[in-house]
Amino acid sequence: MSRSICCLFVLMIVAGWSMPAALLAADTVCIECHGGQEGRLGAPVAQWRTSVHAANGISCNDCHGGDPTDYAMAMSPERGFIGVPKYTEVPDFCGRCHVGVAEDYKAGAHGQAIDRGAAQCVVCHGNHAIQRASLDLINETDCSRCHSYERAALIRMSLVETDTMVRKVETDLDRLYRLGFAVNDMQDRLFNQRNVFHRTFHGVNVDEVRQKTAGVQAELGKINMEVASIDTTLGERKLWGSVTIAIFILTGVVFLLVRKAYEEDEKG
Repeated sequence: MSRSICCLFVLMIVAGWSMPAALLAADTVCIECHGGQEGRLGAPVAQWRTSVHAANGISCNDCHGGDPTDYAMAMSPERGFIGVPKYTEVPDFCGRCHVGVAEDYKAGAHGQAIDRGAAQCVVCHGNHAIQRASLDLINETDCSRCHSYERAALIRMSLVETDTMVRKVETDLDRLYRLGFAVNDMQDRLFNQRNVFHRTFHGVNVDEVRQKTAGVQAELGKINMEVASIDTTLGERKLWGSVTIAIFILTGVVFLLVRKAYEEDEKG
């Protein structure tokens, strides 16, 4: 094999490794077939390309089953194709991956009333153009499609307060880590509390959400106290460092003055 061919081969491998997950996931017969169609059959592909699923390499077959490599068997039940779930089946459909979220949803008011048309996953998150979950999903425009916004606003307020604390602790621990402090234990505790916090998102009981977020905030407060203690130590180190430097400088000045006086006495 010539040197130029070898170089080309290596470049192709590197390009494949560095290719975004969305491009890798697009190489399926599902995308190729539906991507060339118009209307409702082609729309899901364009929507999917903007989604967090596409960004993480999750393609059609990961949700709908089937064989993404075979045109003839792509939609065959024999290859696990399950198609579009019924309205009430959506939580279990999404819950195959989002296990904890599905459990929380089912235990909440929405999940308990799904047979009566209460909101399920795709009502709030969309089906194909799914974006990264954030507190922005709790807003007056969307929530008011089904009911008044007052209760949702109270829930969002508690979540925003806790989310702000989580972000601050993350920033502080990252700062201490870069300064060389051992923060593994605090990072593990933050990770656990972040998971507890995220599992409150699908509860729609104001008192329950407040109780859970208060618990998370209390634990985050303990981490904040440890961070403050380390910052106090850092402040003391800086203070003593400044004092030490000042002493060295003063000692140097005194030494120079003494030496100058000695040299003048020698000349005299």
